[in-house]
Amino acid sequence: MAVIEKGKIGSGSTSSNTALIQYSGEKMFTNLVNTFGKMYISMHLELLQEAINEIEAACRTVDLNCEFQRRDSLYSASCSEDVESLRKEYDFLKEQGLKVDFLSKEKIEEKYPFSREAAIYSYGDGEMNPFKFTHALIDYAAKKGVQIFENTEMNGHHVDPQTGRVILSAKGGLSISAGKVIFACGYEGIDLKKEKQVSFVSTYTVTTKPVADLTFWYNQTLLWETARPYLYMRTTADNRIIIGGLDDNTPYPEDRDSKLVHKRDKLIEEFNKMFPSIQVEPEYYLTAFYGGTTDGLPIIGKYEEYPNSYFLMGFGDNGTVYSQMLSKIIAEEIRTGNSPDLELYLNDRPLVAKK
Repeated sequence: MAVIEKGKIGSGSTSSNTALIQYSGEKMFTNLVNTFGKMYISMHLELLQEAINEIEAACRTVDLNCEFQRRDSLYSASCSEDVESLRKEYDFLKEQGLKVDFLSKEKIEEKYPFSREAAIYSYGDGEMNPFKFTHALIDYAAKKGVQIFENTEMNGHHVDPQTGRVILSAKGGLSISAGKVIFACGYEGIDLKKEKQVSFVSTYTVTTKPVADLTFWYNQTLLWETARPYLYMRTTADNRIIIGGLDDNTPYPEDRDSKLVHKRDKLIEEFNKMFPSIQVEPEYYLTAFYGGTTDGLPIIGKYEEYPNSYFLMGFGDNGTVYSQMLSKIIAEEIRTGNSPDLELYLNDRPLVAKK
């Protein structure tokens, strides 16, 4: 087994991943049910919960401290018109056996220094350091005998007609013969294979300087909201605060980058509105393209022009959880020849018509 990485391990979107580890995503499960059916989404939700448990187990197994911490989440209504849909989402999650509470305006105000009309309070989500996690997994794999090639860009691939194996070539003269290939290169995978269900926006994040006192933040919950685009916030192991959102539809990098300072200041302003007792200072801030799917589910791509290959497209706002879930399915398919969950996420969505 071998891993080739075009750049440095953990670079690209990994190093800018804000790593809110949640099962809920940008599209409410009740909306996904309308598209895919209740049984389909019930299975999806179960797999997401398993993936979070598996991420935690991996963090406990590797040698490096990945700063994994279980956190609860507050998903709040951004306006009164969103309360009804939030209540329906809560009812669905409760029906599925999730540990959730529905908080009234009064309950929110008891716990937090800001007010919202209503919120879903979810137990057992998490946060971690994705850069450390990636390096820890690579280190673990290397110790198990996996060959790791960093700064090694693939520049060709074809199928040997006699053996059916995929031959990958890379800069520096490296050639790899593989029975199966997994393209898990994040958004750069779209450069290899265009996928019609993937779309991109521009997003912005700020990481503050360390905060001396976080007691004002109830349980240091992950915070996000129903508005689109939405704001999200979390704390870190070294008492910083990550604030993100204010997504922009611009497809042009120059336009996106020109807005960074304004978006940084706006994110800080929004945080101070919610937590007026503390004034935070930005230390790191960035902007990047952010990929999602049109129907709200991640994708395992299998294409005729790429035989014996899988494209892992864990795109979406909880892409780390998606990626864990999809990688397990792909590994099971390769190992046993059949994963019962594969069809849930294939690019052609074969089960959609079988609600």
